[in-house]
Amino acid sequence: MQQQDPQLSELRLFQEEKTSQPCEQVERNGHSHKQERRTGETVTLPVIEPRLPRAAAHSEQQGGRSATVIETNKWLVFGILAIGVFMATLDGSIVNISLPAIANYFHVPLNGAVEWVTIAYLVTTASMLLTAGRLADMVGQKPVWLLGLVIFTFGSAICGAAPSLLFLVIARGFQGIGGALMMAISPAMLTSAFPPSERGRALGLNAINVALGVSVGPTVGGLITTSLSWRWIFYVNVPVGIIGLLATWFLLKERHAQRQGRFDPLGALTLGLGLAGITLALSFGQELGWFSPFVMVSLLGGLAALIALYFIEQRVAYPVIDFSLLRRRVFLSANISLILCFMSLFAVSFLMPFYLEQLHGFPTEVAGLLLTPLPITLACVAPLSGSLADRIGSRWLAATGLAISCLGLILLGQLNAHSSIWDIIWRLVVTGMGQAIFQSPNSSALMGDAPREQQGSASGFLATGRTMGQSISVALAGAVFTSLGGADAGLQLVMLRAHGALSAARAGALEQTFSHAFQSAFLVCALIAAIGVGTSLVRGKEERRRHQAGLTELSH
Repeated sequence: MQQQDPQLSELRLFQEEKTSQPCEQVERNGHSHKQERRTGETVTLPVIEPRLPRAAAHSEQQGGRSATVIETNKWLVFGILAIGVFMATLDGSIVNISLPAIANYFHVPLNGAVEWVTIAYLVTTASMLLTAGRLADMVGQKPVWLLGLVIFTFGSAICGAAPSLLFLVIARGFQGIGGALMMAISPAMLTSAFPPSERGRALGLNAINVALGVSVGPTVGGLITTSLSWRWIFYVNVPVGIIGLLATWFLLKERHAQRQGRFDPLGALTLGLGLAGITLALSFGQELGWFSPFVMVSLLGGLAALIALYFIEQRVAYPVIDFSLLRRRVFLSANISLILCFMSLFAVSFLMPFYLEQLHGFPTEVAGLLLTPLPITLACVAPLSGSLADRIGSRWLAATGLAISCLGLILLGQLNAHSSIWDIIWRLVVTGMGQAIFQSPNSSALMGDAPREQQGSASGFLATGRTMGQSISVALAGAVFTSLGGADAGLQLVMLRAHGALSAARAGALEQTFSHAFQSAFLVCALIAAIGVGTSLVRGKEERRRHQAGLTELSH
């Protein structure tokens, strides 16, 4: 026979109360109860107290060995986080458009050392995300967020003032540490600030910040570089960062119940080296060749470091990665699905500019404008899917989202040189809708399944999965596209058009080669999304029980 929820039993007794009798208030498991004495028995009734007007209301109920409670209005918390999240994601994309200006200023080739201005930020960010989450579990979320803002703001200032390319690369790496601290901890802070019934909606709104930061970066970077100089793409962060610092310091109130253990420096170093090595290999594999010495050393070194990390973490009392999280079915399923999502969908941002600029011949600014339907759709749908997940759970929403994304990727792969602008737009809308339906519910399930004392670590896993999925996506889609001749065909189309030497027969052959490579890359990505549908479904009944428990908890 199915066991009855004791909380529901108590509530039922309260509702069936007969004549009121003298009672006394007692404490049990941290909650107030009334003991009512009747003839021959004692009935324990819950005290239904007024709901707190702050985010702490639900946090107090969830308990945990080291719960972080944010005692600030939830929407104020969201506004503060939006500043940092937008800056950190914007800086990942704003620099690329300015690389030619930076190369000209320092008199270096574009395809040489100047690439490290972008890669330094990517590598340090990817290598620090999990460590940042663990730090938040130890010392609290507000201190880690503040540290991230300080490092990012100061790093932006010294990037703008860089006297040499080497200095700029080092400063970008330093800035990336701050970006990692902010990106890693923001989902955990939202989870602490919003009640379970609104978590999906909050994470959906956070997805808007990420989408906007990524999508407007090239446009904003181009405008700033043209109007002012490349240095101002960094200087613009300084006043915004200072505003974020002041708002966090004076307005965000946090109570961190307990400091957990000691920091694991050896584990953090090994983890950082492992993720940095893999990120470097993925970044340079397409350019240098997957079997080049640099790529092989980076990849094998990174994998060796991660293998060593597993054994190191078994020997320390307070590991930098708590592998117990990966034994939680919903958490593991959501993480795998997240990685597969970004492995499949980030290829759109990578491949579509080649299609629009090389096959169609659109200028860069027009190509950027044509790509905006995807982030706009994401921004509109993500909060709605998050709110729906708060009511019905994430399992079917996440699976449906990736199924729609799979369809969208197949449809995008069918684009060719004769496709109209409308053909491009509606396919991007379908793909963006699928990503939006998946992303918020899946993130909510991931964060909701982690114990409160491990919210920082869970948030770090989320950010790391997103970053590594993006890196793998670019490497995989690029490898398929290049190996089938798509990259060479696109370059030849651009060169022959520029010299007026493109005959109809030659154009047809090159367009066919490009389209075949383009379609094949998107079919591979669609297959990955289809696998993600399966990993989203396996979370099963366990998630439904947790979701129902969260709603019951709120009703009390």
